[in-house]
Amino acid sequence: MKYLYMRPCELRKALENNTPAVLPLGVVEYHAEHLPFGLDCFTCIEAIERMEKRHPETIVLPPFYYGAASRAVASPKNNGTIHVDAEAIVPVAKEIFRGLLQIGFRNVRCFVAHQTECFNQGMPTDLAFRLAARQAIFEFLEKESGEGWWGNEKFASYYSSANNPFNWITVHPIRSREQTQRDFPGDHAGKLETSEAMVICPDCVKMNDIDDSIWFSRAGHDATAEWGDAALTAASMDIEKICYPDK
Repeated sequence: MKYLYMRPCELRKALENNTPAVLPLGVVEYHAEHLPFGLDCFTCIEAIERMEKRHPETIVLPPFYYGAASRAVASPKNNGTIHVDAEAIVPVAKEIFRGLLQIGFRNVRCFVAHQTECFNQGMPTDLAFRLAARQAIFEFLEKESGEGWWGNEKFASYYSSANNPFNWITVHPIRSREQTQRDFPGDHAGKLETSEAMVICPDCVKMNDIDDSIWFSRAGHDATAEWGDAALTAASMDIEKICYPDK
């Protein structure tokens, strides 16, 4: 259920049921010569929408494209990357989360496909959203419950996770299970991303443009739509496990 198409009565029912609201995060980045700039966010959206088909009650928030791409892959000049520093993202993300909390959301799950190889330590885009989530939640709690909120008896079950407000907004890689990560190892414009693009936006994939002088895209020659479809399905199952852990 796309948030932008919802009406107030649908929203109120979703809030009453604590329905997951899912936010796709991405970057605008050079993906070698044969793939489109928006692929990271496209991948998140596709995996989320596959999960949504199994759980149509899921709220899919408008995607955020302008993440911290970095300039590690290539210079932006003539190559298309739009890098937004994490420091600039934090206040924007904080406002987004503040707005969601004010509406009444308490089950927001953000997913990212960019630079997830070091997710435990974090990379700029996911770290910006994680920090923004913490800041927004701290401010919201102090406003609603006052300073010293944690010391209130209301939060006595905090450490058991039964009443942990920091679970209201969380950030995850689209491939979170170890098996999925083993079966579909991450890359940049290589076999995995090229295969996924063949499924998501086949008209944007130009296999003849793979430049073998670019080391990270050579494996793109091995891409297949079948493998990309399997990878996206696996990612959608990982997302489902996070959004619906009891199902």
